[in-house]
Amino acid sequence: MCKIDSEELARQRWERIKAAADLKEPDKVPLELLLDFGFRARWYGITTYEFFFDYEKAKKAIIKTATDFPTDFPPLPMFGTGSLIGLALRDYPDIARIAGVLTGPMHDILRDKYTRWPGREISPNSGSFQFIGGEFMKADEYDDFISDPFGFIAEVVVPRAHQSLERPGSAEAMAALIRAALEGLKYVEAVDSLVNGLIELGYPSLLAFITSVPLDFIGDFLRTIPGVLLDLRRRPDKVKEACDVLIKETMSRRIILTSRSVGFVLIPLHLNEYLSPKLYYEFYWPYLKNIITSFYNQGVKCQVAFEGRHDAYLESILELPKGWGIALFEKTDVRRAKRVLEGHTCVMGGVPPTLLLNATPSEVEEYVRKLLEEVMPGGGFILAASTAIPAETPPENVRAVIRAVEKYGVYRR
Repeated sequence: MCKIDSEELARQRWERIKAAADLKEPDKVPLELLLDFGFRARWYGITTYEFFFDYEKAKKAIIKTATDFPTDFPPLPMFGTGSLIGLALRDYPDIARIAGVLTGPMHDILRDKYTRWPGREISPNSGSFQFIGGEFMKADEYDDFISDPFGFIAEVVVPRAHQSLERPGSAEAMAALIRAALEGLKYVEAVDSLVNGLIELGYPSLLAFITSVPLDFIGDFLRTIPGVLLDLRRRPDKVKEACDVLIKETMSRRIILTSRSVGFVLIPLHLNEYLSPKLYYEFYWPYLKNIITSFYNQGVKCQVAFEGRHDAYLESILELPKGWGIALFEKTDVRRAKRVLEGHTCVMGGVPPTLLLNATPSEVEEYVRKLLEEVMPGGGFILAASTAIPAETPPENVRAVIRAVEKYGVYRR
């Protein structure tokens, strides 16, 4: 059998993904399996602590799992989470790149209060780091935030959110920032090396910008989820003003950053499941719709993770431009989503991690067979894990999904 070179393999994978996103039938159903960081660490033979605190080991672990469990989508080349400092530096893109991600070593340097890490606050073999957020803006500070959102983040939120930066201008704060910048350079170098390694394996380069709905940003980084839910009832006008200024201040920058990308803008949703229809359609959907449509008009498609159960709002997705991007569903049944959105939106998901944790390989294969039989006709479907696949998942069950797609996911012409 002739071995396909990496460039041709990457082309085939990208064409497969693109065809599905364009609502067409590719040669076979594209596959994405989001392996948790802990799964990658365990498969490579290291702790999750080692994965997050040693970039070289993390890179090798990602390369090994990408080799041993091949899919169409490359692993997300990221060893951490979003950084408040990176957000504060949006007007300085050359610096924001090295400060935009918070890693394990940066956590040690900055002593942030909104994450927990394996080998530090949690077990060395935890599946991943934990993003816990924090209340770094008080309820009576909306006006200050609205008047200058990124100035407020830089001058008020950042010092509150990092123990090492609590005294701006102090020697401790300056030393922490310099150390974090040096660490950021190491991180960027490691990510660049990882991307090159994945390209050599035949994965398409799908580097994309990650963004969020304004209300999610406020809940995640400023007020906490319970805090912003209370604000929606106690001071809805201020929340609305904050969302309006965030969308105005950020969208122009985001379009410039992504207009040349061949990948997708990633948008993970958090509060969509927690809001009543009234609140969803007033404070959430208009902004999500604005972001997706603005990117679409620039020739950039989005990949939205509709976390939780999104059943109540499925039909609203039809308000978006046809072929706007990819909708990944966590708890919403992809069978129903495909029926509602067929010919309009590419549907992604269908493999619950609980199945992979508890079933046998033959049961997994049979599940995938039946699912594909129902949802793959007509194209516009990507098979994927609905959430991250845990470290404890039997590897043979992951392989069973890959094998099932090869057997049952091919489109007959």
